[in-house]
Amino acid sequence: MQRNADAPDSDRSSALFGRVRVIYPDALQTPQISQPLADQSPIPLIGKEKAVPAAIGISTELSWRHYQALIRIESPEARSFYEIEAVKSAWSARELERQVASLLFERLARSSDKQRVMKLAAEGQLVEKPSDAFKDPVVMEFLGLPETPALTESSLESALLSNLQSFLLELGSGFAFVARQQRITLDGDHFYIDLVFYHSVLKCFVLLDLKVGKLTHGDLGQLQLYVNFYDLERRAPDDNPTLGLILCSDKNDAVVKYTLGPNQEEKIFASRYKLHLPSEENLRAQLQVR
Repeated sequence: MQRNADAPDSDRSSALFGRVRVIYPDALQTPQISQPLADQSPIPLIGKEKAVPAAIGISTELSWRHYQALIRIESPEARSFYEIEAVKSAWSARELERQVASLLFERLARSSDKQRVMKLAAEGQLVEKPSDAFKDPVVMEFLGLPETPALTESSLESALLSNLQSFLLELGSGFAFVARQQRITLDGDHFYIDLVFYHSVLKCFVLLDLKVGKLTHGDLGQLQLYVNFYDLERRAPDDNPTLGLILCSDKNDAVVKYTLGPNQEEKIFASRYKLHLPSEENLRAQLQVR
């Protein structure tokens, strides 16, 4: 961003875009995200909860196109979250726009209490327990696949691996790819795990199973078998318990709850996938229903 040479010195360190403060690079010793303005009144977050308004600080790691996208975000909490994540995850401006369009903040915040929503806005995505690592739904419009009954699990898997970088961005920080179609043999019977990841923050393996169609209790039982095998045979002494994730086009949440029971709810998860980016209205409606 160019500094206006004709502007008074008092205007060179900051400028106001509505409720957003922009700090120019030459007013900072190091690129950083600025702290909220202390003289502004709180902005309501949800219901009667209060939130400190977010300020945008100019960082050399973000371009003017990034800031154009950030300024358009009405919620100060969401705006602060996307600003932090764009720097932490080195998002391109295009990726930032995609994450905003896919309502990433809302997808992460929908199952959180008000205090955790505030932490998201202040610190970005937090992975402190297994459920924090998984989104529902997972939006995979970057695959370019049609929503058709002819879609197979093998074609979905191949498309994900062909777009692995985009898929890892959608999964979130911490995921590292390990293997595909990993075979395990039990008394002569062979089983194949679709995708294996390791999560560097949770310090555990994550086994991902792909299902085209509605999730069944049998699918959950199969993934539970894989997770148990990994815990007994592949997990290192310093690894945390293995996690399992099923990506499916549809699921019955009650079936998931009663199939897994209370002992497995924090080890095995099921998320819907979307092959096309829904409209913001439809996506918001889906998040409110669940």
